[in-house]
Amino acid sequence: MTLALVLFGLAAVGGLVLAGIRFSGQPYPPLALAFVHGLFAASGLVALILAITQAGAPDLAKISLLVFLMAAAGGFVLISMHLRRIALPKGLVIVHALAAISAFVLLLIARS
Repeated sequence: MTLALVLFGLAAVGGLVLAGIRFSGQPYPPLALAFVHGLFAASGLVALILAITQAGAPDLAKISLLVFLMAAAGGFVLISMHLRRIALPKGLVIVHALAAISAFVLLLIARS
């Protein structure tokens, strides 16, 4: 689970930058940064799935995965809008971030 936490942590840094750009008034941040953010998040999901499939994974880690998957769904909507050059809804950016942060905290707790 440590690898998943590191990857999600890196994705979070990118997410903070992306959100900062959006909330500074730009309709959408640089596409390359959004893709790097998604790459780290997707890699974190794969690492977490692999960790959970091992025997003895805490239930909280499984719940964390479900919440991360919800955050990923929001991320897919955001990248879809980004590719169509539609201004990213600030509310969806906030919900996406809150889901990811909640999942990260759950995973931290599950690891301890």
